[in-house]
Amino acid sequence: MSATPHVLLIEDEPNIAEAIRFLLSRDGLSVTVLDHGAKAMAVMREKVPALVILDLMLPDISGLEILTAMRGERAFRGVPVLMLTAKGQARDREAAEKAGASLFMAKPFANAELMAAVRQLLGA
Repeated sequence: MSATPHVLLIEDEPNIAEAIRFLLSRDGLSVTVLDHGAKAMAVMREKVPALVILDLMLPDISGLEILTAMRGERAFRGVPVLMLTAKGQARDREAAEKAGASLFMAKPFANAELMAAVRQLLGA
């Protein structure tokens, strides 16, 4: 059996999370959605994702904290991370890139733009 790429989506805005989940599922990807970051590392340890889509601003811990924790663990160092943020400021992009984000996308974004980034990061 061929493995379906698994995407972990960490996004606290329900409408955005559902829209992204729909797009990814429609594209044949398996998706787990978290609306906060506290359980992110535990979820990743259970099943290492092929891709993480991570909101920069979450209600409990920041996307940067999650990204830093990911890059600190050997199992997750190679997992691509698409960082999403409503704030498109340069310093946020720099901080995300410095922490190890693979790509950075400001909200709102076009569906086609998101899917192109996902396919690029998954090597599809």
